[in-house]
Amino acid sequence: MATVDDVRRLAMGLPRTEEHLIRDRVKFRIGRIVYLALSRDESELGFAFPKEERSALVAAEPEKFFLPRESDLRFHWAQARLAALDVDELTELVTEAWRMVVPAKVARAHLDPPAAPPLPPAPSLAELRSSAEVFNGFAGVDRSWQALREETGGALDLSLAAHRSALHRWLNSWGCRIRYPREGEPDTFGAGLAAWWGRHSLAHAPLARLTPREISRFAAAYEELAALPIGRRSLGPTAAAKALYALRPESVMPWDAAIAQRLHGVRDGAAFARHLELGRSWARTVLEQGGGLGEAALCAEIGRPGVSLAKILDEHLYVTITHAA
Repeated sequence: MATVDDVRRLAMGLPRTEEHLIRDRVKFRIGRIVYLALSRDESELGFAFPKEERSALVAAEPEKFFLPRESDLRFHWAQARLAALDVDELTELVTEAWRMVVPAKVARAHLDPPAAPPLPPAPSLAELRSSAEVFNGFAGVDRSWQALREETGGALDLSLAAHRSALHRWLNSWGCRIRYPREGEPDTFGAGLAAWWGRHSLAHAPLARLTPREISRFAAAYEELAALPIGRRSLGPTAAAKALYALRPESVMPWDAAIAQRLHGVRDGAAFARHLELGRSWARTVLEQGGGLGEAALCAEIGRPGVSLAKILDEHLYVTITHAA
């Protein structure tokens, strides 16, 4: 059975999609064109669909599909009972609805992308030292991270409200702009974060030793977290990657928009898995270059004591891609 979370995950994985709350209804659109709309009780899904094919769709499976209200019959639009769809059917409907409203070149680039460019080789120790020197020169570079670690005892536990609030403040210190609830308002972000935390078991292994299964779990957790609703928008790819790093700093090499675009072209769960696989390969190579030094000693030798190798690799990417742009 398909769910609202499935709709959000699929829609927000499609380029140019924005989520909006319009007259108490969640809608997904490209620019000003809506291509998906949930009913107020979120039991029904309206979707862009060729009106000349609509009657045949409804006649073939009336238990799943039905016509829109009379005033909407002039539009390319159809309706479905969300609980009657499986995830594969929903994926096809969402993708085809999106295809109807984006430029053809955008659809082609996403659905039939060119072969990915070769990924860059692992940085040398000299390159990492150079990037570390640049990163250490940024004002207060570690201040917010140290504050988060002190506030949470060095181990974030999102079952605790105080830790969720600490993560909220830390993400905003990095420009994530997650709205704080006003007095008397429910903490939508905190509640969603707690529920997400209860659904995912994340590895504690260093990046270099992550297994394919552990990477897959991180990617699934990332994809759901990026789609987490926070008011009128979702948390988004950058904040989701940073939150996962905060939770597992030894395991996760995060990204920002510039890094993800340069290396992978997209920021969905599959791309995040590839990013962790790249980080794992780099971490193993760097450790080999270290001539037997353990990770902590190697990070200190690079010039970033107390920082994980996963973060040092991210800082190198920030210096050479984001900061250099």
